[in-house]
Amino acid sequence: MLDNAAAARDEIWARRFLAALAENRVSRMRRLLLVLIVASCGGKQSSFTETATLRRAGPNELLPVTDFEVIRDRAPRSRALFGEVARVLVHPRCSNCHPSGDTPHQRMTMELHDPSVVRGPQDNGVAGMECTTCHQDRNQELTRVPGAPKWHLAPIEMAWVGKSVSYICKQIKDPKRNGGKTLAQLVEHNGHDELVAWGWAPGADREPAPGTQPQLGALTAAWVETGAECPEESR
Repeated sequence: MLDNAAAARDEIWARRFLAALAENRVSRMRRLLLVLIVASCGGKQSSFTETATLRRAGPNELLPVTDFEVIRDRAPRSRALFGEVARVLVHPRCSNCHPSGDTPHQRMTMELHDPSVVRGPQDNGVAGMECTTCHQDRNQELTRVPGAPKWHLAPIEMAWVGKSVSYICKQIKDPKRNGGKTLAQLVEHNGHDELVAWGWAPGADREPAPGTQPQLGALTAAWVETGAECPEESR
């Protein structure tokens, strides 16, 4: 009797297991069918070429513009191009001088500037403590003080510290928040400005921004040519 009861119980569990498998297969088939229906009706599909086919750049390099040609659709390619541009913009070599407050940052850890200084009314310090009091037009090897022509902070409207890539993208497209620049002027600024160039020649043992300034200029130009699309805010 015990053997018969055990066998009956096992048979019940076996039937339940097979029923569950069948239900799971049906569920998966339904999902597949739904995907096929949406695709055939012109439903929105995610573009895997937006990121999946791009190789991962090393920490000190930028992907060349030609690498982005694998992304066939213009808008996704434009967003991906700005994502590469942003790797320079958010690097401490650049963002240290785009603070959200009145004091610049320094070093890779983005510490507040030491000694304590403030931006002042013209973004170049205050009387007796202007930026150029210490920062000359070139790096100082013996004192290790960095320098470049027209050393100053970016206007507060161009603050990047603590901002998302999507926010920065919209910001630098807005003449009210980018120093009054057109997109063409922005390409020129990124590709040739002398102060921007310091990011790749910071002196001493400082880590430079990734890639090169000509690469940044080319990426910015390609981004503009593809519509200057901005990445969506990550959730």
